[in-house]
Amino acid sequence: MDEQPHPEDGPLEADERDAETPGSSSAETGPDAEGSSEFSDTDSSTEATDTDSSDPDSEDSSAPMPGVPAEPDVPEDVQKYARFQKMDGAQYDRVNQFLRDRTYVTAREWAIARLCADFRTETGVEMTKIGENLPELVPFMTDTYTPQAVNQARSSFEEKVRKAGATFLYGAMCDFFTAEELDDVMYETTEVAKFLLEVEGVDLSVEDELEAEERISTVMREVREASRELREDELE
Repeated sequence: MDEQPHPEDGPLEADERDAETPGSSSAETGPDAEGSSEFSDTDSSTEATDTDSSDPDSEDSSAPMPGVPAEPDVPEDVQKYARFQKMDGAQYDRVNQFLRDRTYVTAREWAIARLCADFRTETGVEMTKIGENLPELVPFMTDTYTPQAVNQARSSFEEKVRKAGATFLYGAMCDFFTAEELDDVMYETTEVAKFLLEVEGVDLSVEDELEAEERISTVMREVREASRELREDELE
């Protein structure tokens, strides 16, 4: 890959440094590509590791930790898990590059956040089961994780979502965008989110998509109007 990190992004994460070798390329099509072709890389002669830092400014304590012994018998619910089946054959570096171009999270954080939601129980998340069976659960993950690494990746995902949410909401409230520009931002972000859900196997009907987009647009228009009124009150 020839991509250079933006100054504000900090250094490339560990998995991206490893992936920058000949024969590896980033995704070139948009999020509306069919199935998992966005992530396929059958001509790649190298395989990226699953080690990336959740935060460039912190130590890489959340990187995958090889050597965790996998259970000889795969649990039944793991065998039946098919959330990422559309991504069979996908390479980690391709998935990570797609997410890096469009979101703040890494492929590792995306996959583990979904697994933590799917394997949540009344008493908590089954961290050990997720870590020991990670390669069985997610095609583009090739190493096992410790429960601590799973928890750290989940925490990193949550922190990034909160920060991204605050950034977006401020952008919507500070009058930087016009109403039309804000609609464009909402459309683009919604398309990426829908694509990720579809890759995970969520079947979205056209009616559901239109309803969700309208609800989001309505909320954002209300946020923008309330913010405008607040700014006017402060000036008075």
